[in-house]
Amino acid sequence: MLDWGPVFVAVVMFILLTPGLLFQVPGRKGYVEFGNFQTNGPSIFIHTLLYFALVCVFFIAVKVHLYIV
Repeated sequence: MLDWGPVFVAVVMFILLTPGLLFQVPGRKGYVEFGNFQTNGPSIFIHTLLYFALVCVFFIAVKVHLYIV
């Protein structure tokens, strides 16, 4: 059996934490912007740090597992 939990969590978080899709920190005109579908360099950096931190929490602390038979 293969453990698909980490793959599923990583893909969903990658989609949700794409800068500009749901939110963008820092935004172009303000600190936080929602649903503007644009991005910039600092926003990519901040979202990368958020992604890394949340992936570490889910993989190490929570130990998400999903087995498909």
